[in-house]
Amino acid sequence: MSDLPDESHPEGPYDRLSQTPRPKLSNTELSRFIDFIEKFEEETEHSLSLSHGYREMRMMLHLMRNHLAGRLTTPTSLADASGLSYGTAKRGIESIIQRGLILSRPRTKSGKTVSLHPSPMMIDEWEAYANRIKGLLGPLFGVDPASDTGRRIFLDEAATDRVISPPAVLSARLELKGGLRGLIHADPTFTAMHNLKQQLESIFGLEIHNSARSIDDLLEAILANAGRPKSRYDLVACDLPWFGELASKGILLPLDRFIRRDAYDLSDFHPVAIQSSRYAGQQYGIPLQTTPELLCYRKDILEEAQLAPPTTTEELVKAARRLHDPGRGRYGIAWNAARGTPLGHTFSFLMAKFGQPIINLRRCEGGYDFQEATGEALRPMFQSDAAYRACEYMLDILKYSPPNILHMAWYERAQSYASGEACMAYCYTLLAPLIEFDQTSPAWGKTGYLSHPVGNHGRPITPIGGYALAIPANLSEERIENVWTALRHLTSANMSKLYILNGSLVTPRFSVSQDPEVSALSPLIKIVDDMARKDILQAWPRPPVPGITDVISIAGHEIFEVLDGRRSIKKALSMAQDRADRVMRDRGYY
Repeated sequence: MSDLPDESHPEGPYDRLSQTPRPKLSNTELSRFIDFIEKFEEETEHSLSLSHGYREMRMMLHLMRNHLAGRLTTPTSLADASGLSYGTAKRGIESIIQRGLILSRPRTKSGKTVSLHPSPMMIDEWEAYANRIKGLLGPLFGVDPASDTGRRIFLDEAATDRVISPPAVLSARLELKGGLRGLIHADPTFTAMHNLKQQLESIFGLEIHNSARSIDDLLEAILANAGRPKSRYDLVACDLPWFGELASKGILLPLDRFIRRDAYDLSDFHPVAIQSSRYAGQQYGIPLQTTPELLCYRKDILEEAQLAPPTTTEELVKAARRLHDPGRGRYGIAWNAARGTPLGHTFSFLMAKFGQPIINLRRCEGGYDFQEATGEALRPMFQSDAAYRACEYMLDILKYSPPNILHMAWYERAQSYASGEACMAYCYTLLAPLIEFDQTSPAWGKTGYLSHPVGNHGRPITPIGGYALAIPANLSEERIENVWTALRHLTSANMSKLYILNGSLVTPRFSVSQDPEVSALSPLIKIVDDMARKDILQAWPRPPVPGITDVISIAGHEIFEVLDGRRSIKKALSMAQDRADRVMRDRGYY
């Protein structure tokens, strides 16, 4: 046989066509694919309530796709999507409605025009269908159910039961003239809500108008709104420590009558979040997010330096000193040191590290009692040993902080860490998307999370922050019922999961943290859930009592002078105590 190429076949063997063309799939693969198609058809027929002859699959796909995207579906648009004649499509739509799979909701008071939406039953069917089809696709493409990839694809029965469905539309649209008006906080959770605006408007059947503010501006806006004869907002987002003050001033509407009437179950919420949005035995808010402040640290950098994650304040100072390398643009730790509320938060949390709340709360099992705080329990504790130690600790870590530390607040410290500038940071989980969702961040996939390192006389705790939605007490009476309905749905487990899938990383609900689709997004979800179950999350470091915002603000201004080198610790704490005492006495608290 000649080694020379056969000139009649210039491409060698590749231009010789076999009498039996080779399939693109091997015989085994093709056989598996045929089996899959057969099973796919079976699963489709058994899982979905389809009626043959109306091309219902096309209509259901169109309806579900529009629902998830927040797009309007009308009878005409659904008929067009079916590819059938209008009369045939109309009969098909009526058949689906009669089987309880489509909700037909009036768009106007006259009811002459309607919008169409998948019912909860239809959504449940499609979720079950999707899971079963995933179970068929995995083996088809050679995915081992026991592998990490397989576990993300194949959910066992117990895990499937924990999956929370997408929110369904309300059976009747909300009747609120001018739409739903919200005053919200500028953060990733509320940004997710804003990004979902179209879908939320579809669910409620009205327009949504939100005004987002920073924390101090938000409180000022709530107080200003309270001075109006009628509220310009239907819902306001309240930082958890504000509830004592706002409720005591009659600014918020008690929600207990609605909770009792509707048998609204609060047991799924983190207990500390529910407690923080109560005052004097009444519930004034429903939690939307729970955001603990944790210590974030670069696992890779600590390992390289052969340092264990710090669990005490002494260990943290030593670690910050070792890691601090300004010549390489690397700093030990980032934290809130900006004048005012940011530094006030830091100070109150650091006092807690050393075993003392910022006010004279009574000790109780598991911490300090803020729910019954009156009189002497509201007296500020700036001249306590814990206050002095907190200031000393801040001066220690100040040496190993970024150069702009005295201008650093919540976002700046998180950004400093996420950018790789700081090796450690105190950070609210609210801003963890900067770390967990940005694959370009040097900290992505390399971050560990801890409770606050403890000081002398302290114990492991994680200070809680977060926001709850509340109804202004001066809201027009005719709007309250519909606004309560909106509040319930905006804080539901279905919605909370939706926020997380769209950029948030915080939830106040145990069920959402346990959802396998949620917990797979970040290890942080399970970390916070475990802390909530073990009662490590605590509100007493920044308690929701009357006057607390002023006490924290005073701390943030007076102690800033210490960090700036213009005042001694002793002098600053004395001045803070005098100012805070005066404010609390003038208000008649003691």
